[in-house]
Amino acid sequence: MSDKTQQTYVVAGRQRWNRRVFDETIRHYPGEWHFVGTPEEMTVERMQRLRPRYIFFLHWSNIVSQELLEAFESVCFHMTDLPFGRGGSPLQNLIMRGHRRTQITALRMTSELDAGPVYFKETLCLAESAEEIYIRATQISAGMIERIIRDNPQPTLQSGAVVAFKRRKPSDSEIPETASLYELYDFVRMLDADGYPRAFLSHGGCRYEFGRAALKDGRVIADVTITREKEQA
Repeated sequence: MSDKTQQTYVVAGRQRWNRRVFDETIRHYPGEWHFVGTPEEMTVERMQRLRPRYIFFLHWSNIVSQELLEAFESVCFHMTDLPFGRGGSPLQNLIMRGHRRTQITALRMTSELDAGPVYFKETLCLAESAEEIYIRATQISAGMIERIIRDNPQPTLQSGAVVAFKRRKPSDSEIPETASLYELYDFVRMLDADGYPRAFLSHGGCRYEFGRAALKDGRVIADVTITREKEQA
């Protein structure tokens, strides 16, 4: 393929594993590839200079302007079988509901959150820690990107009942009373990712944060970090 016909693509991601998968896999696909890691880089002016065929959003919690969405075909990868699970914190909401597998939906982004037409879906296992799941999801999304640039599929409208998820707040990471050790294990692991508020308990003026949970021989084994809580005003 000559340079005159070479397509340009942009990949946006806020997490370190997004950049790693981009460097190891995505940037080696045919075409000219650019990575955007901050909202400040994702401007209409910059995209107009690059003129990408697609903009792929791997992990992006910031609002994307309507002007950009109208000007460029923008694709995101949502960790539910849309229209089930529209909204925030999909991984945590799925695990809290007892799901062990899900679908990653590649969809065209529109002004309505997670409501755009769907290109296709791939299966994702929800075992292990949140960070391991996010890494696995990014690797699967990389394969979906390759398929999209190769086949240029036309997305189709979503069908079925809409089920909306509520975005979790940091305070929601406080460990609740659970019916079983397995539920406790799920609660800790679903929050165990860099940049996310860890599962925690407060006691005696200290905050206990848990990570790297394992369920072994009827016990939950986890790392714990203890810090002094701030004095209440």
